[in-house]
Amino acid sequence: MVSFTYGRAVVAMAGNSSRKGAVRASKKGPTGGSGGTNKKRLSGKGPTPKAEDRPYHAAAKRKKAATKDTRPRAPRVKSERPKGGGELVAGRNAVVEALRAGVPAIELIVARSIDVDDRITESLQLALSARLPIREVHRAEVEGLSGSSQGILLAIKPFQYSSFEEIMQRATAPKLIVALDGVTDPRNLGAVVRSAAAFGAHGVVMTERRAAGMTASAWKSSAGAAARLPIAQVTNLARTIEDAKKLGCFVVGLDGESEIALTAMKVAQESLMIVVGSEGKGLSRLVSEKCDLVVSIPMNAATESLNASVATSIALFWVDEQRRK
Repeated sequence: MVSFTYGRAVVAMAGNSSRKGAVRASKKGPTGGSGGTNKKRLSGKGPTPKAEDRPYHAAAKRKKAATKDTRPRAPRVKSERPKGGGELVAGRNAVVEALRAGVPAIELIVARSIDVDDRITESLQLALSARLPIREVHRAEVEGLSGSSQGILLAIKPFQYSSFEEIMQRATAPKLIVALDGVTDPRNLGAVVRSAAAFGAHGVVMTERRAAGMTASAWKSSAGAAARLPIAQVTNLARTIEDAKKLGCFVVGLDGESEIALTAMKVAQESLMIVVGSEGKGLSRLVSEKCDLVVSIPMNAATESLNASVATSIALFWVDEQRRK
């Protein structure tokens, strides 16, 4: 190899180097070339595509945005709620239990291609026996309506509440009304309704806000008594108590802290409104002050307080016993 030295730089003549490819001078120093072998890599590639045909080029993105997508799209699944505005019971266990209890329903909604088990089979049989409409929908619609992935829904009819005035007009003397002050557990509510119907109460009154309503769970706990006993919602229980007094009712509140025992009450033969407090707080201060009498249920000191439904059952049983004498 022939080279010429100019100062510190060495320049090799192309074709005279013993290394593969020519030695090229650069700022970083001499580097070796490919010797023409890279020409084979370009064979058969064709001309360079236009900018608008390169997927990641800005020109291609602008072209795609300007062109409308006319391809047919899959139809969007619409979650159509049942007419009537009632409650939706979701899940295989909940649905079959509601159907067994005879909860008033609008329709049974079942997803297509659902995995059938004993609960699904029984739900379909119960719905057919009750002549309940059965609607088959896409699974996505069931999930959109309830968030449940079990593929079955039961649409419940909205509960038809009575008014306090209607209850008082229908009640015969001596009247017996149960009022609930903020009971929040629907199962407790259903159990209270069941006990009230069993011991001859003329109706149940409860507050609209901060309290349980007659849901499917409450209906099941009532064992069908909700269909026979009028139930009213009121906005202000203290005002309703005043109205009950004007209509001849003696108002008795149940409170575990009272020093007066239920058995000491001497007005069982009178028209009564028995007021029961919430599960945790009991009677509110204002409602307690509106009561003519506040009594407690005697029990072992080591025992915790009774829940609303049990306390109501005991009080109603005692009143019913006194009226039978």
